[in-house]
Amino acid sequence: METLIPLRALAHYSQMTGNAQAHTACLHAAELFLQRRLFKRLSDGTVIAEDFLRLRYPCYWHYDILWGLKVIAEVGVLADTRCDEALEVLTSKRLVDGGFPAEKKHYQVTNPLLNGYSLVDWGGPSLKRMNPFVTVEALSLLKRSSAGGSFSSSAQAKS
Repeated sequence: METLIPLRALAHYSQMTGNAQAHTACLHAAELFLQRRLFKRLSDGTVIAEDFLRLRYPCYWHYDILWGLKVIAEVGVLADTRCDEALEVLTSKRLVDGGFPAEKKHYQVTNPLLNGYSLVDWGGPSLKRMNPFVTVEALSLLKRSSAGGSFSSSAQAKS
């Protein structure tokens, strides 16, 4: 969780400035995620945390595969085959209507003066209802994937 936001910043910095050292550091940091297939332990290949597999919007500073894939795409290494399992997990969450759900949330839509509250209702969680924010992110990632969208067309939609 603590590496993803700095990785995103480093990726943007290296892209904006063309700084070769920043780019090298960015690829090195991305390798930490790629080695773990974005959600698995190096030691035994099990899922690091089941929460990593639950889609949310927005993620804030919390990690899930949607956020991880987005940053990996921004780094420019989404075509790496080590992203395939995470893309398959994401695709498996597609609903019958073609959208993707927000399975959990990290915010409450009330008192904006307290930590953990939002002025925006991001659609709330539901396992059966499409969330437009999650759907846009997920479809964008699937389209950008090396498979050119084959993950989205080959997977069975959930009912």
